[in-house]
Amino acid sequence: MQTMKTIMKKGLFAAILCTFVSIAYAQKPKEVGGAMMYPQKNIIENAVNSKDHTTLVAAVKAAGLVETLQGAGPFTVFAPSNTAFGKLPSGTVDNLLKPENKGALTGILTYHVVPGRLDAKALAKQIKDGNGTAMLKTVAGGSLTAKMKGKGIEIVDEKGGMAMVDISDVYQSNGVIHSIDTVLMPK
Repeated sequence: MQTMKTIMKKGLFAAILCTFVSIAYAQKPKEVGGAMMYPQKNIIENAVNSKDHTTLVAAVKAAGLVETLQGAGPFTVFAPSNTAFGKLPSGTVDNLLKPENKGALTGILTYHVVPGRLDAKALAKQIKDGNGTAMLKTVAGGSLTAKMKGKGIEIVDEKGGMAMVDISDVYQSNGVIHSIDTVLMPK
């Protein structure tokens, strides 16, 4: 005969298992840049497969942030696409990728990262709770403003630049990625 303690342990284990299964089921792989992004992989393991984010991956490598973005997190990353980087003035990306500009590049990239796992639902709630805006503190120490634009989410940087989230809720083992259409710039 099982003791009450054993029954409770089995029940707790079953509840935990059901929670993990439901989370894994809810976070299905999503295609980005022609590749599937799997929620059990970390941000870097997924990002390197997106054909739409090759510039971002090169920048993360040049800034020495690969190990950080493979860490436990969780992180929310507003990931500029290649098209977003293409909007920058000619020569900007090449200049930032130079070793002597590693500090500036690191500052820009970490400005796109917010601590925590903020999916679109959580962002929308913060925006609603903030009467139309949500202030997000970045890893770089700056701030971003999130607001709704129609049914989408717009991110505004400290210089007034605006980016739209074009692909949201790309879940990772250590956070969530939202692909954006414009590079955000700190002060």
